[in-house]
Amino acid sequence: MTAAGARAVLEVRDLHKTFHIGFLRKRVDAVRGVTFDVRGGETFGLLGPNGAGKTTTIKAVLRLIFPTRGSVSLFGAPSGDRASMRRVGYLPESPYVYQYLRAHEFLDLCGRLTGLGSKERAARSRELIERVGLAHAADRPIGKFSKGMMQRIGLAQALLHDPELLVLDEPMSGLDPIGRKEVRELVLEERARGKTIVFTSHILSDVEMLCDRIAIIQDGKLTALGTLDDLLRPEVRRVEIELEGVPPGARPAIAELAARVVEVEQRLVVTVEGDRNVPEILRLAMESGAHVVALTPHRETLEDLFVRNAVSTGD
Repeated sequence: MTAAGARAVLEVRDLHKTFHIGFLRKRVDAVRGVTFDVRGGETFGLLGPNGAGKTTTIKAVLRLIFPTRGSVSLFGAPSGDRASMRRVGYLPESPYVYQYLRAHEFLDLCGRLTGLGSKERAARSRELIERVGLAHAADRPIGKFSKGMMQRIGLAQALLHDPELLVLDEPMSGLDPIGRKEVRELVLEERARGKTIVFTSHILSDVEMLCDRIAIIQDGKLTALGTLDDLLRPEVRRVEIELEGVPPGARPAIAELAARVVEVEQRLVVTVEGDRNVPEILRLAMESGAHVVALTPHRETLEDLFVRNAVSTGD
C-alpha cells in the first residue's frame, strides 16, 4: 500500500500545550490547536523556526510531556500505549548519552531496555555502529565524542530495535555536509524499507529532498500542511536572462522592462519579475544583435513558502 492510500500511523487532533514559567507563573502557549496525520510509509517533515513549537509537539506525541488539551494516537491506540510505543524509535534534538560508556556498551544497554536478546543486541549494535559511521570510534568513551558523533550514536539507538515509526528531532544538527549526506541516505534507506519517518528540521534543502509531505508550525500554530506540489506556487516568480554582446543603445529599453540589470564579465544579467516582459526583452536583444546565453525561470521554493507563511501569519 502506498503512503497516499495508507492508514494513518500517527494522528494528532487539536493539540495544545501551555507552560507556566517562573515565579510569576507566566503563561506560554507553546502549541495551539495543531492537527495533522502521518500515513504509513511516508516521510513527514515538521518545519518551523526556533521556538515555533516543533519539539514540544514531538514530546507531546511521545508522551514525554502531557498535552494541555487535544488527543494523539499511535498505530490506532492512545499515545502512551506500551505496545504502540515499542514500535517507535526516537532521536531527541540533544541526545543525552552516558558519557563513560563506549558505543557498543550504550547500544547494548538500549537493546536491553527494548527487550532484545543478547545475540540480537550484539549483531544490531555492530551493524548500526558501522551504518552511522562510528566504526573508527567504537572503543572511544562517548564523552569524547563530538557533537556530530553524538548525533550519530543517538540515531543508532533510535534504529536499534528496528522500529516501524522513526521520530527524529533535528537529526542533521551538528553534522558537517558529509555527515548530513550520510544521514539523508540512511533516512532514504529506511523509507525504502517501508518505515514511516517524522522529522523536524530547519534545513530546508534536506526537507525538499526527503519529505513526501510537510507541516509548518509558526508560533505554535499549524500554518501549512500538504505536499510540496500542493503548497508551492506553480507560477514563475522571476526570470533571469543572461545576454552577451548587447550594444549600449539597446540597454535602456531592456532595463526599462527589467527589475534589475547587472553586468557580469561582459555579460548582461537581466532579472524580470514574473514572465510577462520576457518575450519583449528577448525581441529587443535579438534585434540588437545580442546573443542569449541562458534563460532561467525561478519558481517558489520551500524557503519562499516558509518566509511567506511567517509574514502572513505573524501575530
